[in-house]
Amino acid sequence: MKAWCERVCRILVLGLLCSSLAQAAPEQASTLINPLNTEHKDSTTMSQKELQDELVSINTTLTQSNNPWLKRYTDYANYNRIMRQMHTLQDEILHIDATNISALNEKRLAIETLERQLDLLKDAKSDPFKDLIQKPEIGDLPNITNPFAIISGLSFINNLQNTKAAFESNKQSLEIVLTLIERKYSLLEQLSKSHKNYAKELALVQAELLEFQSAYNIISTSIDIYNKRYDEVYALLSHQIHKQTFKLMYIALAILISIGLALGLKLLIKRYITDNERTYTANKIINFFNITIIVLILLFAYLENVTYLVAVLGFASAGLAIAMKDLFMSILGWFVIVLGGSVHVGDRVRVEKDGSIYVGDVLDISMLRITMYEDVTLTSFAHNRRAGRIVFIPNNFVFTMMIANYTHNGMQTVWDGIDFCITFDSNAQKAQQIALDITAKHSKSYTQLTKSRLRKMRDRYSLKHANVDPRVYSFIATNGLVISVWYQTNAYATLTLRSQISLEIMQAILQEPDIFIAYETTKFVQTPYDGFGDKSH
Repeated sequence: MKAWCERVCRILVLGLLCSSLAQAAPEQASTLINPLNTEHKDSTTMSQKELQDELVSINTTLTQSNNPWLKRYTDYANYNRIMRQMHTLQDEILHIDATNISALNEKRLAIETLERQLDLLKDAKSDPFKDLIQKPEIGDLPNITNPFAIISGLSFINNLQNTKAAFESNKQSLEIVLTLIERKYSLLEQLSKSHKNYAKELALVQAELLEFQSAYNIISTSIDIYNKRYDEVYALLSHQIHKQTFKLMYIALAILISIGLALGLKLLIKRYITDNERTYTANKIINFFNITIIVLILLFAYLENVTYLVAVLGFASAGLAIAMKDLFMSILGWFVIVLGGSVHVGDRVRVEKDGSIYVGDVLDISMLRITMYEDVTLTSFAHNRRAGRIVFIPNNFVFTMMIANYTHNGMQTVWDGIDFCITFDSNAQKAQQIALDITAKHSKSYTQLTKSRLRKMRDRYSLKHANVDPRVYSFIATNGLVISVWYQTNAYATLTLRSQISLEIMQAILQEPDIFIAYETTKFVQTPYDGFGDKSH
């Protein structure tokens, strides 16, 4: 009952407001009643039959329409109608004789039915157009400070546009309904002048018109407010998107310039530096600085507070230094290797770790490790019995173990030696000369190459003993006299020359009657002079 009274009071207030507006400013009242200024045929010149036919047509249109505004108002009107019926039944129960049980039960049953209907329509109890006229909330705006936020900004603008379109669509659908109700009110007003039975329907339509007119005024104001806020948000987000887009273009241009300079330097190095090892090292350094510059460009472009980064790195460095000690040491080792020039790509190196020995060629030097290809060498023959493996050596090993470089600073040769044992009664001088002549013949080119390389190394190192001619030594051993001959050979193919020289020395010694190879054997001594060099006895 209270809700119904409040509703009636609201209608009366709106009616008085419209009347006062019409008296004070007829033009404003006309605009209030017909905001669309839709053209219709003047009802005062229409016949009774035409008025009734058009009224029937409008009622049919309103009844069959799926307009959400009409549906909401219909539920609202039904709720109020049922509420009035229930109040009427409650008043009737008060006047029914208590002895008339049948009539009381009938009224109470009707009231229960109406209560169930009211429960179904409880959402339409008041403000039927609340969610249709309420201004949408824009929400928190995205802060576009990086290229990835551009996508969220565009998505946010798209959602705003969809919300705005839906809000405008609600207003347009309300305009259509309001136009029909205004025309219906005009027709009923004309018909009520000659037929009093239209007065009740005219009052209902007038109340309906006031509801829709009020909703129209509210939604128009809400749309105006929303559009202003939408324009502000759209301008702000568009400015941020444009700013980030141009910023991204500038960053991309800076990165392209950095890459272009790096490529240009590489072309110059390729043209003017013929040494492949130096070219490879220079390209590695260029790549490192190019990547560093790109990272710095991105870092300072999107880092708002550099001091904050310095503080964070300061606190994090202590923990990282402990947790990632090997990683940092490898990076530091890379600087030592690259800047120091102790190892280059293509060098033949020897690495020993935990009793395992690896000899091979350096394939790559990255910031974390040296990649080496294990070749067939004397080490492979004598110790590993394996070759062809790819060995990864952490760069921090340069601080903890010794890496031997066979081809440092352009050297391509190394000393290699062959040992063989002859008996004590052999002609040792002749054996030495044979071994020296054969090794000198085969290693002549390598000896000359070594001398030229050592002359170049004198500018960088102090070389006091640069004699690289073949050498031969003799040592007394348990089973005979050991002849050791040393010579210069190719650092990448030591076994090949060793095999050739060994075979030729053996063939030459076997042809000499006074030289005997000593090996483990058993000999019966028949005379006191046997075994002491006197072969005539």
